[in-house]
Amino acid sequence: MTMFNRVTLAVSAAMFALGASAVSAQTNLRIQTHFSQETLSGQMAEKYINDIAAMSNGEIQVEMFYASSVVKSAETFDAAATGILDCDMTGGAYQTGKNPAFQFAGDLMGGYANPYQQMAWLLHGDGRAALNELYNQHNMEFVGWWIPGPESLSSTRPIRNVEDFKDWKFRSPPGLATKVFSNLGASPIVMDFNEIFTALETGIIDGADAANLTNNIGLGLYDIAKHTNFPGFHSMPADHLACRKDVWDAMPEHHKHIMIVAMDALAMHNATINEVMNARNAVALREKGVNLYEWSPEELAKFRTAVKAGWEEFATTPEAKELLQSHVDFLVDIGAMR
Repeated sequence: MTMFNRVTLAVSAAMFALGASAVSAQTNLRIQTHFSQETLSGQMAEKYINDIAAMSNGEIQVEMFYASSVVKSAETFDAAATGILDCDMTGGAYQTGKNPAFQFAGDLMGGYANPYQQMAWLLHGDGRAALNELYNQHNMEFVGWWIPGPESLSSTRPIRNVEDFKDWKFRSPPGLATKVFSNLGASPIVMDFNEIFTALETGIIDGADAANLTNNIGLGLYDIAKHTNFPGFHSMPADHLACRKDVWDAMPEHHKHIMIVAMDALAMHNATINEVMNARNAVALREKGVNLYEWSPEELAKFRTAVKAGWEEFATTPEAKELLQSHVDFLVDIGAMR
């Protein structure tokens, strides 16, 4: 074989290897979120998809399903874990029926004051590793959080204080919220995120624990419910991205890093844009005649007392106790709780 032929074969083999490597580096994902494309959170989810595609030079491609168009919101996690989807972009608190620990993987309810504190636990309190001890038990990998900030309740009647929660029928997510609000005299009704508007319109519920001011507007809730609270205090759920374990493990390392770093970037963009939009929308809602109630420190203290009792009551498994303790230790360490 001539030197020319040997060089040609070597180059051809290298090119073949590069081609095979390029093919093997492709990651195609089917992801569902409960947010519609019209909401700010839906737009943020789209930004994430565009970011990971750009950072991977097109190697990561996502088919996104908005507004829980494949399965119901609470079923997204299982749909990903069993192969109907690849990843879940809803929230951990939907999975409290599997293990109450998922409550503390999504919303500590009244624990953190803002999304930056909660992200600090994830990034600097070993939170990501703690969450994956739970998620991996269910064939899923926790990738990251994005937290819009404190939520505001929507209501067709005043919600000025704890007393106003008595006999208040409202849409509740599953988990700790049902326990806390029930203990305060409310009547929580668990229903899918995308059923809220119709339930309000038909009078099945008096209000909803859905999202923050901005996303509530996107859902059309203030077209019917003319009472809300701002700033929010009762809940600050973290929406997650979680992928099936075998899908995640099969990804090239640089794809994993891109998805994690992009989630951390999404968290910052999401928290800051929601802070800006909520402030603007508070002004706009007042001008439209919606009543915004800012709770007094005394009323907030009553709610926080109910929440702390709810934490202990809800943490009934070893995993739940460990996650709750991790959060509490971190809050005490940064001086946010005694």
